[in-house]
Amino acid sequence: MHPDLPNVSSVALPWRRVAAAAAVALTLAACATRQPVPVEERGAVAPAPPTATAPSPPPVVAKEAEGTAPTYTVKRGDTLAQIALDNGLDYKELAAWNNVENPNVIRVGQVLRLTAPGTTTVAGTATTAPLRPPATSAEPRPAVASAPSARGDNVKSSPKALREPYSDHAVREVALASAAPIAPAPPVAPPAATPAPGSDTVALATPPGPKSDAPRVAAPDAGDDDRLDWSWPAKGKVVGGFSESANLKGIDIAGAAGQPVLASAAGKVVYAGNGLRGYGKLIIIKHNKTYLSAYAHNRELLVKEGDQVAKGQKIAEMGNTDADQVKLHFEIRRLGKPMDPARYLPPA
Repeated sequence: MHPDLPNVSSVALPWRRVAAAAAVALTLAACATRQPVPVEERGAVAPAPPTATAPSPPPVVAKEAEGTAPTYTVKRGDTLAQIALDNGLDYKELAAWNNVENPNVIRVGQVLRLTAPGTTTVAGTATTAPLRPPATSAEPRPAVASAPSARGDNVKSSPKALREPYSDHAVREVALASAAPIAPAPPVAPPAATPAPGSDTVALATPPGPKSDAPRVAAPDAGDDDRLDWSWPAKGKVVGGFSESANLKGIDIAGAAGQPVLASAAGKVVYAGNGLRGYGKLIIIKHNKTYLSAYAHNRELLVKEGDQVAKGQKIAEMGNTDADQVKLHFEIRRLGKPMDPARYLPPA
């Protein structure tokens, strides 16, 4: 080696150290720029996202069943009074059920319901939906179980209670409760002894129980509406008989002008007027939910709508309005259907 030249290895060593230091510095700088890794805590539970509550459906409003109530479609020439008579109804009630303000004005094609709103017909009988009893806020009582005791009696155990911590007071309470006397069961009367044949033993009858002073109420009779006590509405000769085939809806009784016309049975006057074609001055009496009676061709009407009349009461004077002679036309209708009065009236 030349003595004037420096050693190559000794000259290069400081540069290597500088390069290594620069590399370390670059590495540290790169690490400092990286994003920190998120740390998840294993013990924590992420809250559940809020659940949307579905809105409750609106309450269902019950509607009256359509087509269950009997109806009648008005035809040309009909009157509300005639429709009511043919269906055994009070024409004023019929008007109220159908919101008819003027009973003398109805339209051809108008549909009239023949029962009160809120009623339906089941097998031909009008019924009203029963009312539900009001709901009570009383809470149900806890059930009481019956468990046999050591004495053989059935002792009712009380509902399970909270346990108390052990103490002298608690022990005394339990001891007192256990020593409480149990009410004995009521004595049961022994069965009546049957005497043996040939013995002198007399059987003792069980004494009757206490009598109740409450009056007995007879059960309603479903046939009461058919048990009316009918009487003849006027004196005279029957000049026209009932006939379904000839559309003769009643009987005609001949008499003198001004002769008394009597109510055939007690009831309420539901029509008094001359609004029915072919009947003249007419009175209709409603006796019950089943029967009506009609009195036509009168000269004078002596009662008005809404009057209560008794059997045999004078309600009109016989005449010939809308008729060819002085007579009383008398009808009995069952649920609006014309019936033969001879089946109901006593023998003449």
